Amino acid sequence: MKDNAISISFIDPQEIFSIIPLMQKLGNFAVAENLLKERLQEMTEQNYECLGIYDSELLIGACGLWFQTRHYAGRSLEMDHVIIDDAYRGRGVGKKLVDFVSQYAKTKECNWVELNSYVHNFPSHKFFYNQGFVAKGYHFVKELD
Repeated sequence: MKDNAISISFIDPQEIFSIIPLMQKLGNFAVAENLLKERLQEMTEQNYECLGIYDSELLIGACGLWFQTRHYAGRSLEMDHVIIDDAYRGRGVGKKLVDFVSQYAKTKECNWVELNSYVHNFPSHKFFYNQGFVAKGYHFVKELD
């Protein structure tokens, strides 16, 4: 990997399905491809943007971006489904992504960047702490029948 070969750019909503292999890996292949396509299509019609991380032309990572106004924070950007291919971890790609997202959030007049991380994903916790994130609480979910 050459540093100058790594780039981050927005994925056109018409190309959103290019992230499906990464999303399947992130979710341990628990969600069927057709359902992922349906959900991604719906997401592109909401307040969502998606970044692709590339080594030259090869897609090696993705990060969704949600914009909202929170009563406790004001305008914020939430990073979603952050994934970088295993072969590129520990090589500064994640830091480059966080820096890119932070700068982009500032241009959108956001007060902060937030994200969720699976409770068992300890390497990501360490990484995000090292990037200046702090844990503010727990994310609870309740599956509905």
